[in-house]
Amino acid sequence: MLQVKNMAFSVPDKQILNNITFSVEQGKFIGIIGPNGSGKSTMLKIIYRHLKQTSGLVTLYEKDISLIPQKKLAQVLAVVSQETPVLFDFTVKDLVMMGRTPYKKWLAADNQEDFAIVEESMMLADVLHLENRTFSQLSGGEKKRVMLARALAQQANILILDEPTNHLDIEHQYQLMDLVKDLPITIVAALHDLNLAAGYCDELLVMKDGTLYMEGTPEQVLTEETLKEVFHMQAGVSKNPFTKKLHLFFYTNH
Repeated sequence: MLQVKNMAFSVPDKQILNNITFSVEQGKFIGIIGPNGSGKSTMLKIIYRHLKQTSGLVTLYEKDISLIPQKKLAQVLAVVSQETPVLFDFTVKDLVMMGRTPYKKWLAADNQEDFAIVEESMMLADVLHLENRTFSQLSGGEKKRVMLARALAQQANILILDEPTNHLDIEHQYQLMDLVKDLPITIVAALHDLNLAAGYCDELLVMKDGTLYMEGTPEQVLTEETLKEVFHMQAGVSKNPFTKKLHLFFYTNH
């Protein structure tokens, strides 16, 4: 449903991404991992059209994503970015209601269906109790969950997440990952926590120096050799005794 072909991106005097090619199957949870500066966020920004690639092609359902009208794209693709830019101090409920905008005509009023979807989205993201608070009154983790609720209200087929667990305590990290894992949609997420990536993702894309270094299942990708080569860390790989998923532990020689 989503294809990236020969994607490259550069700024003056620096190549940020080079010859990135991959495809995403419908319903998969795809994790993007790699060290800081490897190009994860830049690649996602190109996919959701915050940036324009220097060369290459991004297609959604075999159509050039740059040719899809913005409103139509927002019905198919929702985003929770690293930043939470809100120009005005809206209430949480009003912000989440903005997720319904792609389905509305100019100046159309919110209807009962919108209210029901917004309430359900706030419940799923555990922010319903914050609905009358203003965005500036929230903690970093609460803001992240509100932006997730707004994305859920879009009812899109693809959800793009850029470091979704930043600012979240350990309980809400796992709540968020459980929530998005259970959604009947396609997830593409850049993740720093490799154990979360191992436990929740169906497939992983490994970024290194602006290139796609490797792709495959967590078992194929998260090996001691790859972790040393890409992340420059000594690591052991075992199985989580509770989930039976991969579990990584890191150590140094000091």
